[in-house]
Amino acid sequence: MDDAYDEGADARHGPDSPSGTRPEPESAPPAPPPAPVPPVSAVSAVSAVSPAGAPALPRTGVAALSPRYQVGAALALALVAVAACVHLGMVFLSVAPANTVTKQHGKAIEEWVYPEFEQNWKLFAPNPLQQNIAVQVRADVLMPGGTTTTTGWNDLSAQDGRAIDGSLLPSHTVQNELRRALDFFTTTHGTDNRPIGLRGSLSEQYLRRIVVMRMYAGDATSQKGTIERVQVRSSTTNVPPPDWSGEKVSDMPVYRVLPWWTVTADEANGGVR
Repeated sequence: MDDAYDEGADARHGPDSPSGTRPEPESAPPAPPPAPVPPVSAVSAVSAVSPAGAPALPRTGVAALSPRYQVGAALALALVAVAACVHLGMVFLSVAPANTVTKQHGKAIEEWVYPEFEQNWKLFAPNPLQQNIAVQVRADVLMPGGTTTTTGWNDLSAQDGRAIDGSLLPSHTVQNELRRALDFFTTTHGTDNRPIGLRGSLSEQYLRRIVVMRMYAGDATSQKGTIERVQVRSSTTNVPPPDWSGEKVSDMPVYRVLPWWTVTADEANGGVR
């Protein structure tokens, strides 16, 4: 009776177990291990990751601008691209063989290209220059006292040569401006210095403005007064051949003297200084 009372109603009897024995309790499943706590640096890194999994990078360049400025930048880039394409097309047509486009729009092409963007491409082994050509100029200068003084000949090509000598990066203007201006004049004028075609007056004005600017910049007499007239001449001297060639050429300079040109009022008053 004591044994039965001790076990009371909690006594369980298995079907095969003898009466009065307690069955072994079933073992509980093991608890899952606690999840590891990420460090603070990992938490901040996770918060900086976009939903797609890629890190969020700051915007740079045009994308960093507001929409209004992005539209403005896009329009500016488009205008620059169009202008560059038009310029390259004009230059190409100016040196291309005659075709339908150049026949119909030849005047517009020439007005765009000449004289600043003129190209003198020579294909198939061009013959190099065998002469030294110098551009020289003198001027009639109205002095403050009312008298007119004629300067001596200023060798502008020699001035450019001194500027180029020893310069690691000489400018394109110093190297070619005078030479190309004189070439432009000689190809649009006859041996009598009369213009041939419609570009003759343009080449004369172009060369005159260059020499007037150079006189105001480098001639002491011109700087004291006002230039009224200028005269340009070219001095051509043959390059001496090598000694082994046996060729004999003259070393005397040949001059081509252009007529006096009257300087216009805007040029004389500093319009081209």
